[in-house]
Amino acid sequence: MNEFALIFRQPSFDYNEFSEEEMAALQKKWADWASSLAAEGRMTNNGLRLDPSGKVLKPGGLITDGPFVEVREILGSFLVVRAENLDDAVTLAHGCPVLDRGGSVEVRPLFN
Repeated sequence: MNEFALIFRQPSFDYNEFSEEEMAALQKKWADWASSLAAEGRMTNNGLRLDPSGKVLKPGGLITDGPFVEVREILGSFLVVRAENLDDAVTLAHGCPVLDRGGSVEVRPLFN
């Protein structure tokens, strides 16, 4: 098996736009999807969620606030999964809750 990063991108995300019930349902959907990957022995980590803050170091020592401030979408989190090949990894990405809100899943092979 090879390892692939499933990188979750979304156009925007504001926690304030959800009621408590909607947020609980969304969290459950993510947990159920990730649990199914773990149950199949496909997930290599427990999922890593990125804080939206940070800094970017650019050539010449230029430091900017916030990660990728010129990008219009948010890189929210990622998982590392085991799959036979790229097509198999893409199949694992189906059902990801980020797709329900107009987001995308970038699937990238990892070097071993």
